[in-house]
Amino acid sequence: MPSTPDWINEPLAVVQGLFASSQNGPSSEWEAKAVEFFKDRLKEKDAHTWVPSLNDVPLHYLKPNSLVKFRCLIQDMFDPEFYMGVYETADPATKTKELRCGKYRDVTECGVRQLLLSQIRNTVTAERQTFYCVPIPGENLSLTLLHSYAGSSQARVVPSTSYAPSRQKRSYEEDDEGDDMDTQPQKQREPHSGQYQHGNGDCKRLETEAPSSQVGSASHLDLNFPLPGEKGPSCLVKVYEDWDSFKLNDTLEVYGILSVSPALSALADEKDASSSFLDPSESMETAEEQRVHSPPASLVPRLHMLYAKMLRHNNPLLPSVPLEDNSAFLSSTLRDMPSVRTELLSFFTHVLLGDALAAEYLILHLISTVYSRRDVLPLGKFTLNLSGCPTAASFTERLYRIIQQLVPSSFYLGMSLQNMNRMRLVPKKDYVANRLVSGVLQLASNTSLFLDETQLEPGQLDPTGVSNVTALGNLISWQKVDYDFNYHQMEFSCSINVLIASEGRSLLPSDCQVHLQSQVPPPHMEDYMSSIPLTAQLNKLRLYLSVARLLDYSISDEVTKSVEDDFVDMRKDDPQSVSADDLHRMLVVARLLSLSLGQTSLSRDSWHRAKHMEELRRSRVEQHKSVNGNEP
Repeated sequence: MPSTPDWINEPLAVVQGLFASSQNGPSSEWEAKAVEFFKDRLKEKDAHTWVPSLNDVPLHYLKPNSLVKFRCLIQDMFDPEFYMGVYETADPATKTKELRCGKYRDVTECGVRQLLLSQIRNTVTAERQTFYCVPIPGENLSLTLLHSYAGSSQARVVPSTSYAPSRQKRSYEEDDEGDDMDTQPQKQREPHSGQYQHGNGDCKRLETEAPSSQVGSASHLDLNFPLPGEKGPSCLVKVYEDWDSFKLNDTLEVYGILSVSPALSALADEKDASSSFLDPSESMETAEEQRVHSPPASLVPRLHMLYAKMLRHNNPLLPSVPLEDNSAFLSSTLRDMPSVRTELLSFFTHVLLGDALAAEYLILHLISTVYSRRDVLPLGKFTLNLSGCPTAASFTERLYRIIQQLVPSSFYLGMSLQNMNRMRLVPKKDYVANRLVSGVLQLASNTSLFLDETQLEPGQLDPTGVSNVTALGNLISWQKVDYDFNYHQMEFSCSINVLIASEGRSLLPSDCQVHLQSQVPPPHMEDYMSSIPLTAQLNKLRLYLSVARLLDYSISDEVTKSVEDDFVDMRKDDPQSVSADDLHRMLVVARLLSLSLGQTSLSRDSWHRAKHMEELRRSRVEQHKSVNGNEP
């Protein structure tokens, strides 16, 4: 691999050069030129693999002020902030002055023996937005699936490189010796103060220690991950243009300039130490708000966005360009989909105790997604209730682990009484800290949420438990979560694949119930589940599930007329036998069945096959009811 290009190692030098050239000529659109410069470089062959990733490379190995990328979810949006877009420095020895660019920086910087001038006429104040971003919740980082993000990156660094902690620490110390007196947090507005020089030793120590030490240091700081037990870097992403185009819970891949300036940590420590002496006339932020919005940069780095792209998926096995723009990949994949589906169906049949019908519906569930909304109705959702699940042999936990191996993001929620009464499922606004406190249901689109109702036990739900169960019902029925803003609720749409595993019919609503018919005698259940081999074609199956979800779909007028006529015929003998809801479900099953076969339009064969599957499923459910009585 060639050496890392200068535009990755020293992006601020590129920005300053473009800014300086704009001062000597007529061009005033240097900001757009800077963004286009980096976009053009990243379009070069394999250029994006040269950029280190915050998701894969420990923070203490990354070079400060270098270009990095971050795959993340927007967890919260803070208030806009002001910064010095342009400021002026002077050299007392030569009496020369220089305009400098403050964009993409957290601190204003001067050269050795230069002074920061505070004349208002040459200072330009600009505005930027701050997003609090976390790694995509539930991303299955332990899998080969997501390791290919790191494996394909030529920018992955090891301790022997110049990014090694010991080398980085010396660099910080050398920089501090010359620049501490001339480095100012941009929100601090007072030039030439040396008040941040003290305490930097501790800041440097935190920033250069290994991740295990950082975790210990972070124990007092809530990184606000939506899911319990999550790890990884949180990041304050500074956005300079078009921030209104981003929404809460969007998933992004951000390319930006990394900032871990020790001055930021020192400022946060000083604010914390003086919190009891805050003068309301000097600061509108509470001490708690300052702690949350200005965490130590060694634990929550700042990333100044140059470019970001929305992620329709987080499966690295798919090309980064849309499927419709990669005809060769799409045609090859569509050709292989029927054979891959056959293999996946055989595997799921084995996993689901020999039940081929349940395996069919599990495939349809895993490729479902909300593709559109009609008024309040989300179209495309397919919540599956897999009833009849045995409680022996940890069946549900093992089923989840298998699904976890196949999907990019997932979460297992055991619906025990303790979990329902104690867990925070719905995000809530904290007005004291002025932040959105995350909840389990703040998930990225197409996350697989596995609800294990076999964990239910006798007991009483408290108000929190009732609210949590209500939130799950709303998520399933309407694909929305009502965030708690204390005095009101705010509705956020989502697209979450919910699978409910239960013994009887689920207490929660669902789009489709399939009662599991085990072909394995209970005494042999443990040995059977332990003997299930994990297929060697994991990447092929992962690719299949993601592509099927992204395919476009249509129904011709001819097939639409045939379906309508068929529906009329089905109701002739017994109008009560097939309702409008049944027709809607059959259309959803037919759509998903077609996509699972790599077909982007509905055929008569697929429609009749969907009808047959629904007849078998309803017959099985009715038979189970007649044997066991009406279930709740």
